[in-house]
Parts: sequence; C-alpha cells; structure tokens
Amino acid sequence: QVQLVESGGGLVQAGGSLRLVCAASGTIFSINAMGWYRQAPGKQRELVATITVGGTTNYVDSVKGRFTISRDNAKNTVFLQMNSLKSEDTGVYYCNANIWGGDYPGGSRDYWGQGTQVTVSS
Repeated sequence: QVQLVESGGGLVQAGGSLRLVCAASGTIFSINAMGWYRQAPGKQRELVATITVGGTTNYVDSVKGRFTISRDNAKNTVFLQMNSLKSEDTGVYYCNANIWGGDYPGGSRDYWGQGTQVTVSS
C-alpha cells in the first residue's frame, strides 16, 4: 500500500526555520509531481510549492524567496526548507504526490500525507 509520511513540523519563533520531509513508501513504479500544501485554521487548503520529476519548481507568491522545495528521486522523498518563517505560515502542512504504484497499476493517482503541524509564534 502506497503511503506518504511527513515529519519535521513543530513550534518555531518568527524568523526561524524548519525543514519538512515527506517519504513515499510501498510498491511504487514511478512518482510524478510532488508538492506541499497547507491549511490554516478556518481557511481552505492552499498550494505552497510543487516540484516535477525534472526539478522544475513552483511556489505560491507568499513564500517565494523564503521556502525551497527539493526532492530525492532515489529515495522517493520530497523536502520543504522553510526560512524566515512568519506567523501567517502557521498551519497543517500536507505532502502530495502523483504516484503510479501497486495500489492502482492501471495508472497514477494522487496521494496525501497525514499532515504535520507548523506553528510560528510572533
């Protein structure tokens, strides 16, 4: 069974840094795009950053210059380095990946992690 497991969240002061890690496991044939989303209290889930297999990245404007997404294709892992954190970055961060795996051998599908809490105190 394919699953995504996140780690690295926590409590940090404004201006600090955190590094999120998301590892995919199970029977995996290939992984296409991977990304991070977040959901603040009372708000809808929003895209934070995505990265293709080839390394092309995309960021929401509010994190450009502060967050960096990267991936290790050999380890089926995606990272989110978050610097200069602000209180408005607080929320639950979810990993997402489009995976062709043993669960659905006929094609790829999106998987989500369970989420990791990031709290930035001002």
